[in-house]
Order: sequence, then structure tokens, then C-alpha cells
Amino acid sequence: MWQLLQFPLCPFSRKVRVLLAEKGVGYEPVREHPWERRDEFLDMNPTGQVPVMVDTARKIVLLDSMAICEYLEETVDKAAMLNGTAADRAEIRRLVTWFDVHFYRDITALLLHERMEKRIVHRAAPDAKLLREAMKAAVAHLDYIDYLLDHRTWLAGSTMSLADLAAASQISIADYLGGIDWKSHEQAKRWYVGMKSRPSFRPLLAERMPGINPPTDYETLDI
Repeated sequence: MWQLLQFPLCPFSRKVRVLLAEKGVGYEPVREHPWERRDEFLDMNPTGQVPVMVDTARKIVLLDSMAICEYLEETVDKAAMLNGTAADRAEIRRLVTWFDVHFYRDITALLLHERMEKRIVHRAAPDAKLLREAMKAAVAHLDYIDYLLDHRTWLAGSTMSLADLAAASQISIADYLGGIDWKSHEQAKRWYVGMKSRPSFRPLLAERMPGINPPTDYETLDI
């Protein structure tokens, strides 16, 4: 069986976990805190990043969330998330990159550093200015999601794709850390509630990072 090294507030691990659930692939989640820099983990992945997916019986080690997702797409027929024409798949990949790189850089990474790493690792208070910058950036990204949904049923087209999984995973972590204001973003909110309600997503919303609690409406479908 696969093991997935991850921690609850890693958006990239969450993307992989949702894809695994959608495809019905069994795995064992193994909690790994990359900031602890364990020698055994660094031997497995010298970059010190999660997720890492391992099948010891077959001696397979997969690194990087997009590489893992591509592997699953190539090896598991069920619930294709990179589908359609070559142009369709290019658009899905473009949006996955947008959320994995730009949304993460502008919002998730800032919130994780200020509200998780500072508290757990550095025992320091968050920088209010940086928190405001992250929330301001979130408004712009939600505007873009609204724009996409004005023209499409799902973010990349007519069917749910890896783009939706990537976006919802980033947003869910930002939401956990209090960085999302849904006011004036009805399109994005309806789409996200739909993602939250999926059986593949619900179990992740029940997980907690010790010492850091989400807003009271984090799990609810009425936001």
C-alpha cells in the first residue's frame, strides 16, 4: 500500500489526497513535519518538502505533488482529472500552476508562515501587515475565480479537473488560517461549497493542526 508523507496544513499534500480519494486509491497518511528536518525524511527527499508518496514493496518513491498527480493520472483509469483535448489539458495544467505557484506565493505561504510556522517553530507573533497583504491578495484571486466561473461550469472547463482540486486545496488552507473573506464572491463561494461537500474532501476538513484552530464555519457548508 502507498504511504503519503504529509501534514494537515500542506495544500500540495491535500491536492494529492483528494485525487487519491477521487480515484479510490488506498493509502496510509503519515504525518511529517518538514521543518523538523528529520534525517530519515531528508534521505528520502533532500529538498525537505512534502508530499512524498512511497510504496516500499515496489521500491517506488514519488516526489512533488504535480509529479505524483501525473503518475496517478497515467496509472489509474478512474476519475480522470487531466481530461479532454490537448488544449483542454494544457488549460488544466496552466491553472494548476497558477494556484500551486501564484496563489500559494501570494496567500497560502504567507499565512502558513505567519500563523503556523511562527507559532510552532519560532514562538513569535504574526505580522499584522503581512496578514492584511495576504487577505488583500485573496480578494484578487477570488475575483479571478469568479471570472472563470462566469464562463465555465468548473474552473478549467465543463468538468471537474485537477485545476479544481489544486484551487480548493489552497483555498481550504487559507480558509483554515482565517485568510478568506467570501463577501462579494458568490460564484467562488458556491463552487467552493460544492468542493467542500465532496466525499473526497470532507475528511480533510475534519483534521486539525495541534495548537491552531480554524474559524467556526471552516467545515460547514453554509459560508
